Amino acid sequence: MSTVEAVRAAVAAVSDPELRRPIGDLDMVREVAVDGSAARVGIVLTIVGCPAAARIESDVRAAAASVPGIDDVEVQVGVMTPTERKALTEKLRDGRAPRQMPFGPDSLTRVILVSSGKGGVGKSSVTANLAVALADQGLAVGLVDADVHGFSIPGLLGIPAGTQPTRIDDLMLPPVAHGVKTISIGMFLRDGEAVVAWRGPMLHRTVQQFLTDVFFGDLDVLLIDMPPGTGDIAISIGQLLPHAEVLVVTTPQTAAADVAIRSGLVARQTGQRVIGVVENMGPLTLPDGSVMDLFGSGGGAAVAQALSADSPVPLLASIPLSPELRAGGDAGAPIVLTDETDAAAAAIRDLARTLARQGRRLSGRSLPMTVGPA
Repeated sequence: MSTVEAVRAAVAAVSDPELRRPIGDLDMVREVAVDGSAARVGIVLTIVGCPAAARIESDVRAAAASVPGIDDVEVQVGVMTPTERKALTEKLRDGRAPRQMPFGPDSLTRVILVSSGKGGVGKSSVTANLAVALADQGLAVGLVDADVHGFSIPGLLGIPAGTQPTRIDDLMLPPVAHGVKTISIGMFLRDGEAVVAWRGPMLHRTVQQFLTDVFFGDLDVLLIDMPPGTGDIAISIGQLLPHAEVLVVTTPQTAAADVAIRSGLVARQTGQRVIGVVENMGPLTLPDGSVMDLFGSGGGAAVAQALSADSPVPLLASIPLSPELRAGGDAGAPIVLTDETDAAAAAIRDLARTLARQGRRLSGRSLPMTVGPA
């Protein structure tokens, strides 16, 4: 391999931090020339003002400089033409038509809705930490914040206010936090702005756009943080993703458990499968060994039992009440990464391992395969 070929190969292997694919595969590498120990590399970015521009340029420079005999690197940065961007978006869609959802019944991505009957049970905190724990195990994870009126996922993951998806024509590239590709209506609002007066059609269109226009790439798991209750968004997602699986989050409190049961039953009415119950804010063991059950006990088991009338629904996790979990959410620092000793963090990591081991049930679903002539 010549030095020019070695430099081109090294540069082509640099990964675009937003698209998570080598820039060589994305046709972003242009001229590569070598004069003695100096290399000149031309690359093109997807859009003017690409937020990943500085990192890509730095990574390209480092990759070229890693080739033996190269001591000096000049990187020339340009921007794709409209025709080149169109070709790129078609490549990213992998043959899908625009506005077509990639998470249909034939998708290999496991879609898990995290739901609750009522607010205040810590559903979003569980979802955010579960997503991060799954990504920490090496899975490709996406997260949709479908709680349009009460969005909180960006803050829980530490995504800075004002962060927006990068647009490439009609595709949106979601921000990535702790390895999780994330989209939320909060990314499109000014700081402190609220979503008001949105009804069924607007909510449906918003959720649909999150699932069709956001480029998540190849995912192992897509988590959807559902709004509490069984309103318009639950109905819309039931129509868009009838094959999805459902985790029901409750607290030990009887009042929360009774409502959580209804959310699981409604999910089943749309064809979705309830795969388990998560009890949050469970009994907390104090330093002196005593147990504080601030919200009572047994609610999670009661929900699991009530939902097991047709098929078994296990209690997958009981997450103890944790001040550290709350503090981590306020700071945008998921506790599953920051505290190995916290009991709540351990319970969520165990939940992530359980879900990862389960895999995705393909029973009753068609797979993309062709049978040739006998």
